Amino acid sequence: MIPMPPAFRHRRSHRARSGFTLIEAIVVIIIIGILATVIAPRLIGRVGMAKHSTAVSNAATISNAVKLFMNDSSSKRLDGSSLDFLLKKPGDIDAAGWHGPYIDNADMLKDPWGKNFIIVAPGEKNPDFDIVSYGADGKPGGKGEDEDIRKP
Repeated sequence: MIPMPPAFRHRRSHRARSGFTLIEAIVVIIIIGILATVIAPRLIGRVGMAKHSTAVSNAATISNAVKLFMNDSSSKRLDGSSLDFLLKKPGDIDAAGWHGPYIDNADMLKDPWGKNFIIVAPGEKNPDFDIVSYGADGKPGGKGEDEDIRKP
């Protein structure tokens, strides 16, 4: 048998060693698991806060659209269950007095939890009306993500 030169033996053993060992892979997986358990609860809380902030912003936008509708149509009558009058002209409003649609699309009439915003007239915060979302749970009252949103 012909002896191999030392440089060739070194290259061959280096090629066989490329990659991770099972122990190294397990350690990496454990570290990733620990990081995920520490970070995930914080991120989940942030998602709820982001939805709440989005609902507040959308309610304010809808409130401004309702005010425009009221000014354009000279109407003080507000439908207590539906905000569709922001998208389609109501039958009892003169065509010359309706300059809508007042919002871009029907999806704006839903809060981030998929429930419709409602209009309460007369309102608690505003004498004419309030735009209301009952939060994630869809029920009056609550704290955090379940907190009611009332605008203006």
